[in-house]
Amino acid sequence: MTDPSRVAIVTGAAQGIGRRTAELLAERGFALALSDLRQAHDTRRAVQEHGAEVLEFAGDISDEDVVTRFARAVKERWGRADVLVNNAGISFIAPAENVTAAEFRRVLEINLLAPFLLAKAFGTMMLAQGSGSIVNVASVAGLVGIADRAAYNSSKHGLVGLTRTLAAEWGGRGVRVNAVCPGWVKTEMDAADQAGGGYTDADITGRVPMGRFASTEDIAKAIAFLADSSQSAFVNGQALAVDGGWTADGSWESLRLRHR
Repeated sequence: MTDPSRVAIVTGAAQGIGRRTAELLAERGFALALSDLRQAHDTRRAVQEHGAEVLEFAGDISDEDVVTRFARAVKERWGRADVLVNNAGISFIAPAENVTAAEFRRVLEINLLAPFLLAKAFGTMMLAQGSGSIVNVASVAGLVGIADRAAYNSSKHGLVGLTRTLAAEWGGRGVRVNAVCPGWVKTEMDAADQAGGGYTDADITGRVPMGRFASTEDIAKAIAFLADSSQSAFVNGQALAVDGGWTADGSWESLRLRHR
């Protein structure tokens, strides 16, 4: 059953990593505040099956007024915030020379500005109570460069930088800030990106030493680890790659495949 003294906020909760993370945190006894552009009804039903108290909030989290209303609703409901999972994000694939300023700006607004606004709003609550954990969902694209993703890569590199800066500012006041950097995950976002013809399953599995995509379960468990002060109390300011070895492996493809 829900322990209302432990409250987790998950953005991008309607599908993919956000949904599985919300389910896992509900299994571990958190009350859940779910945010997405649309109502996350399926996720709400899933977490309620675990006895979790739930608050749903729909809106554009790159809008500061929307974030302020969301934080106010959480505070009025539970009076606290213990975990913030900044998971919401958008992909954008195009050669850099073809990306417009408006397209670049929109990716930054969702993937970098919104996490800052949410960290500010809920981090203020955490600082007042002297405890909390913020987990930003970045990407291997926040650690290395990947072609045709100038806006996305920039936003995720920025999110890793924001993570480290907030960790330095807030760690001494009881609020830990870390990032999870997933490799390719089988989600709705991956399906949409592949539909554009940019890559195939084989492109990804051939690049990953473990020879597979990540699952939403892989990423959710890493997020839950960083969220839980009983497991990660002295982990602060880290960018945890959950990528099957993608960023560790500098081998060329034939050498990589020879060791499968």
